[in-house]
Amino acid sequence: MLYATGIRVSELCGLDVDDVDRERRTIRVLGKGGRERVVPLGLPALDAVDAWRVRGRPILVCGRSGPALFLGVKGGRIDQSAVRRVVHARLGEAGVTDMGPHGLRHTAATHLLEGGADLRSVQELLGHASLGTTQIYTHVSIERLRAAYQQAHPRA
Repeated sequence: MLYATGIRVSELCGLDVDDVDRERRTIRVLGKGGRERVVPLGLPALDAVDAWRVRGRPILVCGRSGPALFLGVKGGRIDQSAVRRVVHARLGEAGVTDMGPHGLRHTAATHLLEGGADLRSVQELLGHASLGTTQIYTHVSIERLRAAYQQAHPRA
């Protein structure tokens, strides 16, 4: 979900069951400064959320769960440190040891830009108040572009 949407860990932890709109394939996110935005959700991530809602969440749900989408082991809303632990563990299992949740956000933004998304759209998806904050992600794309140019252009 973090990579699929580029949302922050705090935003993931704040999601409620009703924030997922399956028909529109979007999630409603409450970001920094209380700003709300709607973020598209791809089918693989949507299917994973559906599986969680059917097979995972019911096992943990209790009186203190409320509307929280993602629950911790005691049934309450999952906290940011738990998400970070899970992400680090799963990335470690995949052989990626130098990345965490924010790295997934960074990677999502970079892949969007490399795939042709315009900077303003990426700004909106990430919930950045300033375009300047989003421009940080263009650096990696420019470096990859430069490397491809150096490798492929006969006069580079």
